[in-house]
Amino acid sequence: MLSNQKHSIGLLPVQSKEGLKAIEKMIAAFKMEIVKLEKKLLEVLQLWQPEQVKNISSVMSIGKRATAMLIVATQGFKNTISHRQLVSFAGLAPVQKSSGTSIKGRPSISRQGGKELRDVLYMCAMNAKRNNIACKALYERLIAKGKSGKLALIAVCNKLLRQVFAVVKNNTTYQPNYCSPKPLK
Repeated sequence: MLSNQKHSIGLLPVQSKEGLKAIEKMIAAFKMEIVKLEKKLLEVLQLWQPEQVKNISSVMSIGKRATAMLIVATQGFKNTISHRQLVSFAGLAPVQKSSGTSIKGRPSISRQGGKELRDVLYMCAMNAKRNNIACKALYERLIAKGKSGKLALIAVCNKLLRQVFAVVKNNTTYQPNYCSPKPLK
């Protein structure tokens, strides 16, 4: 809101320097307050779920904000039983839209979950497609198949959620070269 006001003042034929300075001062104060609140949130999370903070933060491309949002939104993964639940909770589960004669609807994500969590995961996926080995391979494979960049990024979001669920469920840190054991025949 303040950024919009600053922009609109800049478009006026006669600009108020005092008004512009006041808005810039308020923006700086809000930014400082946000930094303080994020720091306090991380301290509270360290007291509440220290193992989960450590494990989730170890996943490549999952930052402090994403870690905090995942723990808070899922209440410490208390009621999350499977990675599919987590993906659906975030609103990233694919759904087929078809009704009556419109059976040729393209699949898309459900968007039933939290928008804020989805937004943060999308930004994490942008980073993961470059830094996370498994996510990079997935992204490149989908792009090579001719899929769109957004579709590939949503798939990377799902992959990140699966990695996060795995480290939380197994109570271990992320291991980039982990290979699951082959089932016995």
